[in-house]
Amino acid sequence: MELPLYSKAQLALRNGDDREEIWCAYKGLIYDVSKSRLWRNGKHYEHWAGQDLTEELADAPHTEHVFDKFDPIGRLK
Repeated sequence: MELPLYSKAQLALRNGDDREEIWCAYKGLIYDVSKSRLWRNGKHYEHWAGQDLTEELADAPHTEHVFDKFDPIGRLK
């Protein structure tokens, strides 16, 4: 199944503030993290939803395997 493409502007709207969805991107894939208690209100520590977190993951205390808990819902254009 081909995942839909979303622009950075479309991703930015899914920040938990402008819309209910809380999405973030990592390595070209977009994940819906709305159900995660760690992303309430679109904020996770000093990181904000609605953006590509690929470069920011290096500063995180966890690995990229944290995204294994979420199914990708789209691809970033």
